[in-house]
Amino acid sequence: MPAFSTVATIATDATTAFVIAFEEFLHWRYGATGLLGLLLLTVGITSRRPSVSSAGAVVLALLVSRPAL
Repeated sequence: MPAFSTVATIATDATTAFVIAFEEFLHWRYGATGLLGLLLLTVGITSRRPSVSSAGAVVLALLVSRPAL
């Protein structure tokens, strides 16, 4: 069982590092509005509220598509 615990710990650490790196990239590229969109999306998904997660997804989509408009 210690091997499974080690693998789970490594997977958790890798996921955490990826999320932190993604948040930093989003903040660097899209500023506070990008973080707000990510926060809305995350909170909406975890609390199972489609309206909140949809609002976050729309904010992120608008930020990403802004140069194309």
